[in-house]
Amino acid sequence: MNSYQRFTRRMRGEPVDRPPNFNIMMTFAAHTIGQPLSRYYQDYRVLCEANLAVQRAFDLDIVQVISDPYREAHDLGLDVAFPEDSLPVSRAPLLREPADLRKLKPVRPTQGRRMSDRLEAVRVLREQVGGEVPIMGWVEGAMAEAADLRGVSALLLDCIDRPEWVQELLEICAQVEIDFARAQVEAGADIIGLGDSVASLISPGMYRQFALPYEQRIFAAVHEMGAWARLHICGNITRILDLVATSGADIVDPDWMVDLKQAAGVIGDRAALCGNMDPVAVLLQGTPQQVRDAVLACAGAGGRRWICAAGCEVPQATPHANLLAQARTLRELGSTL
Repeated sequence: MNSYQRFTRRMRGEPVDRPPNFNIMMTFAAHTIGQPLSRYYQDYRVLCEANLAVQRAFDLDIVQVISDPYREAHDLGLDVAFPEDSLPVSRAPLLREPADLRKLKPVRPTQGRRMSDRLEAVRVLREQVGGEVPIMGWVEGAMAEAADLRGVSALLLDCIDRPEWVQELLEICAQVEIDFARAQVEAGADIIGLGDSVASLISPGMYRQFALPYEQRIFAAVHEMGAWARLHICGNITRILDLVATSGADIVDPDWMVDLKQAAGVIGDRAALCGNMDPVAVLLQGTPQQVRDAVLACAGAGGRRWICAAGCEVPQATPHANLLAQARTLRELGSTL
């Protein structure tokens, strides 16, 4: 059974030889092949090489083009710095004043330098492993994208002071993300992941108003293209689990601080749960035995379609022995399915 078969059968609730491994790897992947992060973020060939390397080395059941949150924002005009071997940095908000919204000019994904680079990555991965390993594209949630353009603190104040303006901005961002998601599916993506981390900072009422409707629209477009949808919200989303379940996501990633059994009880069969070991305390700082215990605990709590992963990105200095322990434990679980 190859990874693509394992994933699709798991999503349909059919028997598999072992649970899939969907760890998110970015900085870890780049450094695994000895490349600086600046090249990983800006050269699709490096990104593809890195993802294929970690997929093979650690029995991942996914290759992915996720890199950083600034692809769309950079192509919309955000001034982003790329240190040689560190995370990209926004130098200043693009939308410094509400009036700046009038200057915002969306660009087609095929014409944006960084969005088109991601499309090239999807195409290469499709040529290399299409039909064998699921390929995950990535977009920002509309609210996350708005935060990239405006700044998190300013956007959260705007939600209170000028909600109509925020919704106007969100409409623009949602269309950018829908277009980008569609382009990635056309290029060969099987799954579109959506990151909306700012949504963990707001109340259920604000999530219902400013995040959920746009997630639903983006995922509807993903489904229209025939792809799967994955929702990743960093942080504690316990208070909005019931709303997240209505987003249209096929896969939901609860971060490590969410009780996985509680999440499974709230979300039920509306989505497969993916997670949620602590990426720092367990994967980075733990022992292989602690990793094994965490995998088994998640397997017992996550429900019948559970997919294994750390709650968020695998840290770059994670011991290889811990990742191999994760893969080994999943194979052991396979013998009990």
